[in-house]
Amino acid sequence: MDSSRLDLDLLVALDALLAERNVTRAARRLHLSQPALSAQLQRLRDLLGDPLLVPAQRGMTPTRRALELQAPLHEALEGVRAALATGAGFDPATARLTISVAASDYMQYAVLMPLAFQLRREAPGLRLAWRALDVAQLAAQAERGEVDLAFLTPESAPEQLRSRKLLDERYVVIVRKGHPHVAAPIDLDQLCALDHVVVSPSGGGFTGPTDAALAAHGRERRVVLSVPSFLMVPELVARSDLAALVPERIARDRADRLQLLEPPVPVPGFAITMVWHRRAARHPAITWLRDRVRSFARGV
Repeated sequence: MDSSRLDLDLLVALDALLAERNVTRAARRLHLSQPALSAQLQRLRDLLGDPLLVPAQRGMTPTRRALELQAPLHEALEGVRAALATGAGFDPATARLTISVAASDYMQYAVLMPLAFQLRREAPGLRLAWRALDVAQLAAQAERGEVDLAFLTPESAPEQLRSRKLLDERYVVIVRKGHPHVAAPIDLDQLCALDHVVVSPSGGGFTGPTDAALAAHGRERRVVLSVPSFLMVPELVARSDLAALVPERIARDRADRLQLLEPPVPVPGFAITMVWHRRAARHPAITWLRDRVRSFARGV
């Protein structure tokens, strides 16, 4: 193979194709027409002597050679981008780039959503790609450059990624305003007499941290509904006589419809950590966003 015939545009095209595994999406990402990118892919196949990406039922599947190239190619291109950005200085008001962020529904709602509104004013050319958090795949996604930042509990953070604590969260009891059986402060007997909704991310569970806290006091609650996400719980509670224990940041903006009450027994909260790959440690845009997230999280 004559590597001198591989120009930067071709390498950037290959990086996008391997990330998207779809010619249409990769072309959109690169602001090219689909025929133009297809022509670049054919040149890459000829130069590298490998199909690189083959048609599949959904999108395209990379060959073994393509998978071997993906991580080092992306790392090299990120190094070039970082070097150029560092030399020119990073200006959020004029920068145009995409940053991929993985987070749970809690983090997306409590921090990333209000932050996104603010970033539209501060960095209008910045595109945020939110991804569902997949802890089992996170280290590999970060290594391949598919995830630039992620947010999760410290005990779940992959050891090979760099991390920094972002915030502490606590649980509150929520019931609807005007609930016929609850007035602040709520006591243990009231809490256990209510029908509860609980969050089970894996689906189908009817216990959580609250139940362990109650069991330590020889008590139990009546859980009548199990849902997979925190996001629907405040609305369920606001429209019924159900009760729930939820992270406080999920319920703060519903104070016009909900009572937020101190639990009558201590329920352990949790911390959220921000993680990133070492390759992004000095990337100007990602460094700026990490600092922005940390500053913003302190105020929410």
